[in-house]
Amino acid sequence: MNQVVSRRSFLGAATVAAVAGASLAKVHHARASEFNTKLYRAMIRSPKEKELAELEAAGFDGLETSDWKTTAQEAEKARKLAEKHHLKIHSVLFGWANFNKADSVEQDIANVEKALHAAQAYGASALLLVPCRTSVTPIPEAWEFDIAFDEKTGHVTRVVAGDNSRYAAYIEAQNQATEASRRAVQRLVPAAEKTGVVIALENVWNNLWVQPKLFAHFVASFQCPWVQAYFDIGNHVKYAPPEQWIQALGKLIVKLHVKDFKLNPDGRGGKFVHPRDGSINWPSVRREIDKIGYNGFMTIEDGGLPLEEFRRRLDLIIAGK
Repeated sequence: MNQVVSRRSFLGAATVAAVAGASLAKVHHARASEFNTKLYRAMIRSPKEKELAELEAAGFDGLETSDWKTTAQEAEKARKLAEKHHLKIHSVLFGWANFNKADSVEQDIANVEKALHAAQAYGASALLLVPCRTSVTPIPEAWEFDIAFDEKTGHVTRVVAGDNSRYAAYIEAQNQATEASRRAVQRLVPAAEKTGVVIALENVWNNLWVQPKLFAHFVASFQCPWVQAYFDIGNHVKYAPPEQWIQALGKLIVKLHVKDFKLNPDGRGGKFVHPRDGSINWPSVRREIDKIGYNGFMTIEDGGLPLEEFRRRLDLIIAGK
């Protein structure tokens, strides 16, 4: 009798386990098919043997490099080395330019042209460029911004609600930076087209284009496939949730940076933290990325953790968790 009961109990448990297993498999399949877009893992690294071997071992798909001052021959050699490690050098980080400074704009344009040719030799599809910055003061606090702008020119007419006289110099600097950046980037479009490398405009804490609609308008104003947006998911949390930036930029986004930002308890200000340690709602961000149809690299711009841990966190983000 005990043997029969035990056998029946065993068979019942097995049946339950089988059903549960089948259900779990369906859940996993549903999760796997939840997103229509394919995302790839990358870090910012130098394309040297040691760094490439470490990225490959940690399970990354590619890298972004800031080594734009190299020769075409050296970049080509680095591309082949990366390929040996099954990695793609997908982007080159040029960084800051000063297109709104008359005494440096010509040199900056020449440097960006050099960086575009380096990116071509690396096999990269985009060059990250921050067109300029301004240090004019005073400017509003991040939570005070309430920007209005002219839809034709992109010129800011208001940065806060109410009286804007206190910020007149900042508004003027913003509009001058917009025009100077447009002129410089338009001069670079032929080089971008010739090299096949997109100029990916990134906005950082440069006190310009600090709200989603304004930055999207600036990038879209070029009306050019060779000028797109490089959106850093963590850079502008203090101004607006990343979901709003992704919605505003939409198809303009050609590359994504990954880091996190932890807002203060009152929602004003905060600090950068490792991915998934901050205030970003990553499952929500992943859904927005899918909605705009972005297929491409997500590059972690961070340090201080083992590569394997960064990859684990990025895997969770990509999975929408």
